[in-house]
Order: sequence, then structure tokens, then C-alpha cells
Amino acid sequence: MPLSRHHIRSVVQSALEEDCAYNDATTSATIGNSDIRASAHLVAKEYGIIAGIPVAEEAFKTLDPQSEFVVYIDDGQTVEAGMRIASISGKASAILSAERTALNLLQRMSGIATLTARYIDAVRGTNASIVDTRKTVPGLRVLDKYSVLMGGGGNHRMSLADCILIKDNHISAMRSRGMSIGDVVRHARSNAPFSIKIEIEVENVGDAVDAMNAGADIVMLDNMSPNAMHEAVKHRVGQALLEASGNVTLANVRQVAETGVDIISVGELTHSPDALDISLDFSVGSE
Repeated sequence: MPLSRHHIRSVVQSALEEDCAYNDATTSATIGNSDIRASAHLVAKEYGIIAGIPVAEEAFKTLDPQSEFVVYIDDGQTVEAGMRIASISGKASAILSAERTALNLLQRMSGIATLTARYIDAVRGTNASIVDTRKTVPGLRVLDKYSVLMGGGGNHRMSLADCILIKDNHISAMRSRGMSIGDVVRHARSNAPFSIKIEIEVENVGDAVDAMNAGADIVMLDNMSPNAMHEAVKHRVGQALLEASGNVTLANVRQVAETGVDIISVGELTHSPDALDISLDFSVGSE
């Protein structure tokens, strides 16, 4: 899922407007419209995986189209503390006004990529794939999910339109009409386009087997114990994929992966990642 230039511009423009970068009171009161030139380096302060270089570049170049942006570390690559990621040279006022927007987006995206890589390392050697969820910041979903890819993970559905995912509240509504788990799957299949997959959330092994027998493409094992997940794997029907979800952490993801599930969805990747510590080292004049 490459980032489109259109989407990058849209997100960056919105973020710059939110920060009133075009009406930076401090820069206007000090540097003003002077022709002071400056250079700056984006520097990693800790180990991590970089994501969001094109986004940071867009922030600086939106305010100074003539600025020069040089990349040293590409998205998906590893950095150590002290490494330069990229450099910017151009109008001092533009660099200072774009700094926070560029750093906010780059630090968040790199934090997501770094956390994803940690999960990937934790399940290495198993058959389980780590994927994200829709627990993203509104307006930043494409950036969040791109960052997961840069960390080596996979994307679950991008939006509500991408897959039929029947969750507990949908099931509760259908149970009020006397439907079993299998009935719900068959009902959804009868109303779905032939090309779309059907996933259903279950909470026990019996319901997982019913869902698979009814033809579910993916069965989400929600908050089930490792022993229960292992039993569901043992009773797999056909080509159905089994997804573990709920309360997955770095501390327990290896145990979950070793149950034999195919997919592990982790909301933490995008709903509460730590930003990667990246600074902007600024100096007047060009290097």
C-alpha cells in the first residue's frame, strides 16, 4: 500500500492549517519575511524503524517549495540513536514553522513501525501473521496502516466496506431473531457480493466450529485462552483462517502464535504506540 502523493498532501495540508503554520506568531515576530537561510537535520534519538519520510518532506516543502530535502534513511529501514535520517535546507522561517507538523507525523509513524517490528520479532518462527485493526486516529488511517507495513506487519480491513466482519453486537441483534452462529454466517453470505470475504467473531470453540462449518472465511477467536485457541485450530474446517484477537500484548503474543492461529490482530499497533524519539537539529546558514 504505497502512499499516494494526493493523500500525503491532504493530510499535511490539514495538519499545517491546524497548527496555523501560515500564521506562526513567533516566527513572524522574530524572523519575519527576512531572507535568512538555514539547514536542519532530522536525527534519531533511539533505535527504531523509520516510516513517514515522504510525509515529513511534504511538510517542509509545502511552506518552502524551493527547499532541498535529502534522505539518508528510507522508510522501513532501521536507525540507531544519533543517526541522521534526513536534512533540510531553505528558508529558516519555513523550517521552523513546519518543524512540529513534520516531527509529529514522522515520530508517530515511526513509532508504529517500530512497535510492529517488535511484534514480528516476537512471533518469528511461527506461522502467525501480525496485522493491525481499525483502531486508528481519524484522518490518519492510511498513514497508520502504511506504517504497520513498514514495520513488517499486515493490514486488516482498511474500512467497513472491505470485508464483512460480524462482531458480537451484530450477532446479538441476529440472535434476537433466533439465529445461531451458523445461521448468521449463512444469512450474511446470502446477502453478500460473491467477491467479499466473511469473518465472524466467536468466544468459544463450539461457535468457532459452527462458523467454519457454515462457510466463514475467517473466524476471529475473541479473548479466548491459548488452550481454547489451540482446540479451535485442532478442529479447523476446510480452508478457514483463524484469527486471534483481544488483549494481545508483547508479553503474550508468542504464546498466542504457538497455538497455531493464522492471524493475530493487535489494536495497540495504532491506538497507543509510543512515538519514536526524533529531533530536529537547526542551524543558520547552509552546510
